[in-house]
Amino acid sequence: MLGVLTGFGIIGFVIAVGYGVQRLGILPQDARLVLNRIAFFVATPALLFTVLSRSHPATVFSAPLLVTLISVVVSASVYLIASRIWFRQPVAETAVGMASSGYVNANNIGLPVAIYVLGSAQLVAPLLLLQLIVLAPVTLTVLDIATRGRASVGSILSQPVRNPMIIASLIGLLLALFGVELPAPVLAPFELIGGAAVPLVLIAFGMSLVGQKPLAPGSGRAAIMVASAVKLVVMPLTAYLLAQFAFHLPAHQVFEVVALASLPTAQNIYNFAARYQRGVVLARDTVLVTTIGSVPLLVAVAALLA
Repeated sequence: MLGVLTGFGIIGFVIAVGYGVQRLGILPQDARLVLNRIAFFVATPALLFTVLSRSHPATVFSAPLLVTLISVVVSASVYLIASRIWFRQPVAETAVGMASSGYVNANNIGLPVAIYVLGSAQLVAPLLLLQLIVLAPVTLTVLDIATRGRASVGSILSQPVRNPMIIASLIGLLLALFGVELPAPVLAPFELIGGAAVPLVLIAFGMSLVGQKPLAPGSGRAAIMVASAVKLVVMPLTAYLLAQFAFHLPAHQVFEVVALASLPTAQNIYNFAARYQRGVVLARDTVLVTTIGSVPLLVAVAALLA
């Protein structure tokens, strides 16, 4: 338990540094964007490549990933039912809310939690692949059809091969599948660059928290609170019940899947909403509410299951 709390302390401290940097105006206004782009296009792909190239395929395609997938489907379905009965939202806004309820921040928060709390970045890599290869294209397809009446099939199908994290992950997986072991001097530069991924995303995330004011009047508070509650309560609880009683996973895997299910909503959902200009406030505020709420939630999950 002490190790888990230490991990959260490290993550919180680096986030606080990012917040302070932005608050004090130490860096230019666009610095957060620069940090995010370096992390997205360079550092995180290097980290995922080195981790997956040394992994065993059985640990990537395993029961915990299936538990996570079912948890996502259940959470999205709960929001869909609430939207149909209570909010009566249009299709595009409903899609944003469903994604906000089950698409977790596996990069900015998930990678640090996997490394410092769960013990290995390898644990979050399958979740990243699931979201980037399956969930993101599905969400974008629905938004395309809902806003333009048609789907840009070429853009959606080509998205995975244009994402550097997916490319790096797939190359790493192929090396692992074929048992190819790269020499240490070849891996060393990737390890060095990949080591910058977690600090970059945490500092950039801390910077993004400055000036945020969620749940303003007229922002659709009911939808935001339902999406946040589903993400912070329904998804972790579903993951626990499935892992513990349906799949009978070992205790350490139960902790891992519940911890990953307790991560906040991914900032990608805000990017999707902003791209189509539908459900922007819903996505933005759900990201912030779940980010704040996930901190005590993850500590509680660690205390009960670690």
